[in-house]
Amino acid sequence: MWAGLLAALLMVLGLQTTSAAGETESTDAEAAAQVLTWTAGDSITAYTSAPTTAVAGPATIVFENSAATGNTTGMPHTLTFVTSDPEFNNDVQLNIMANPNDAQGGKYTAEVTLTPGRYFYHCTIPGHGEMQGILTVTEGGGEDTTAPEATARVTGSQNADGEYVGSASVTVEATDADSGVDRIEYAVGADGAWQPYTAPVVVDQVGTHTVRYRALDKAGNVSAEQSVGFTVVAPQSDDTTPPETSATVAGEKNDGGDYIDMATVTVTASDTGTGVNTIEYAIGADGAWQAYTGPVMVHEVGTHTVRYRATDRAGNTAAVKSVEFTVVTAPPQDTTPPATGVTVEGTKNSDGAYVGDATVTVSADDGHGGSGVAGIEYSLDGGPYLAYTEPVVVDRAGRHTVAYRASDNAGNTSEPLTVSFTVVADGGVPAPNCPEYDERLTVIVGTVDSGVPNRVTNNRCRIGELIEDEKEWTSQALFLKHVKSVLDKLQKEGVIDKREYRAINKAARQSGIGKPGQTEGYRKILDGSEESFAKWEQVGGGSFGLNPDGSITSGTTRGGLGMLWFPERKYGDFSLKLQWRDDAPGTGNANSGVFVRFPQVHDHPEETRPEWVAIKYGHEVQVFDSPTGDMYKTGSVYGFDRVGLAGAGVTQKGTWNDYEIRVVDQHYSVYRNGVLINEFDNIGGQDFTPPRSDDPGTDGRRFASGYIGLQVHGTTDVVSYRDVRIKEL
Repeated sequence: MWAGLLAALLMVLGLQTTSAAGETESTDAEAAAQVLTWTAGDSITAYTSAPTTAVAGPATIVFENSAATGNTTGMPHTLTFVTSDPEFNNDVQLNIMANPNDAQGGKYTAEVTLTPGRYFYHCTIPGHGEMQGILTVTEGGGEDTTAPEATARVTGSQNADGEYVGSASVTVEATDADSGVDRIEYAVGADGAWQPYTAPVVVDQVGTHTVRYRALDKAGNVSAEQSVGFTVVAPQSDDTTPPETSATVAGEKNDGGDYIDMATVTVTASDTGTGVNTIEYAIGADGAWQAYTGPVMVHEVGTHTVRYRATDRAGNTAAVKSVEFTVVTAPPQDTTPPATGVTVEGTKNSDGAYVGDATVTVSADDGHGGSGVAGIEYSLDGGPYLAYTEPVVVDRAGRHTVAYRASDNAGNTSEPLTVSFTVVADGGVPAPNCPEYDERLTVIVGTVDSGVPNRVTNNRCRIGELIEDEKEWTSQALFLKHVKSVLDKLQKEGVIDKREYRAINKAARQSGIGKPGQTEGYRKILDGSEESFAKWEQVGGGSFGLNPDGSITSGTTRGGLGMLWFPERKYGDFSLKLQWRDDAPGTGNANSGVFVRFPQVHDHPEETRPEWVAIKYGHEVQVFDSPTGDMYKTGSVYGFDRVGLAGAGVTQKGTWNDYEIRVVDQHYSVYRNGVLINEFDNIGGQDFTPPRSDDPGTDGRRFASGYIGLQVHGTTDVVSYRDVRIKEL
């Protein structure tokens, strides 16, 4: 609950916002003339300190709830000025929540302007109702130091002894010749709480009473407390029937019917004659009778008897009744989340991949003495967590990751664990006929992220794969009509809700797809077919192999450093898009790169290794997510412009990444999963730093057009590519 409260931190509503340093930005050029400080600690019944008076005008309000002010439990508190009570000033809207563990260390400030009168403040967190007070604001200057004069009189029908028959009415009046009377307060009894006086106080309970009273002026002066005493007696009556009484016991029970930690006894009484005058209760057989003013809470562990009775205004007392119950200590709180386990079953091939489909079974155990497993959830390939009710069958070819977690009845949730595996087609379950590949975690239309999870739909394609944002669209209206038809179907099938429908539709409009200048589509130069793969040529060492799902993987038949390149044509200014995945075995990482703008490799016979033509005369955009090793990480222009892992936005191994390399003139832009991670301007004359012994060097010449290639690094630096497409700009 506290985490939710802190995430919804309200700060100085209607005034200012909080700065990173924990202070507020004032709209005044000058600081406030006075500082008013409230502090809070472990108590939930009172602030540790609070001001009582202030002077009208600018003020800096400080609220601190930290270890320095005595908070050792991490309990949040608020300082809230009430604006809905007409008895108090309502021109300062303030609602500050502070927690010792929040970003400000529990200390906040706000700039306000106070006006003469009274401000009522309190803590709004449930259970903290007694944390409250009143701040009195005067005009300042101290001219009025004289308290008001207050008087009271008692009226009513009296008997010969001066007692009031049936009821007495107390009228209080006050005068102030200086700043004027602000309010009158009264209290019934020696311990009664002060209440605002708005009309004569009627006392009709039989017995002897004292009414205390005082007055306050607008300068904050308070008159000395005074009182009037009187006795109320019942009128003559032939009422001889005592009141009817009853009692109920409430609270949280265990299986044995005992009350856990506390029982609450509520007593009621009614009388059709002269009316109920008093209700009394006593705890235990020998407990003293006490006035019943509200439900009685019993915390002490053990078996208890609460007696009760009532007396009417004619003096008739009901027979004593009682209720019995037992209070027990709450069992130890369950703070341990369930333990979870997972198994993946199916037919495997020689590479360990599951043929056709894989069945994922998740289990959970809350252990002996736990509160019991409440539910299990799972997430497929980074999608939303769903309720787990039966084993999950995954039949889509590709690399998959299933995350799983469990919660118990005490509200504890286990940390998510994951299992990863690969599914390959067996011919019996055909690969889904999706318009395009898109395994990003959220639905991204063009470059606009909708924030909606990119779920697998009923036809086994992901939402983003149905949008077809890379198809050639002749107008935006046509594209938006297509998107609407897709979303209508998905909403009808329950794949998306109304909010997600609007989010994806908004992203489609903002993407600009189909507008003039964006109508030219991408040409797929590697689409997963054997015909497409045959158009590429391998040079140097290593190799790529075509997989059943249409992707290609490096190091499948031989190792060594080499390149797979597309010799059909050269490209000048272009946007190259593809997907790559780190498939390195064990704890290693894929090491590869995308070569661009290099000349025909066979036109340089002086190079004994033709793959070095791309290195020497082109640029390599690096693919390498390892935290160690080569300094050039994913997104780097190798040898020229470095990007670290933080800038690359590393994803989990086995996850497909979208890559876009955009080249205009000599300006290079690199996008990973829709995020710009590097920009580089080639000015020529640069060289590799540091030099390598096997580096043929470069003379700084970089061409305005050239070919496209994919690097293979070896059999341990395994990388997969798919869906390679290019658009000339």
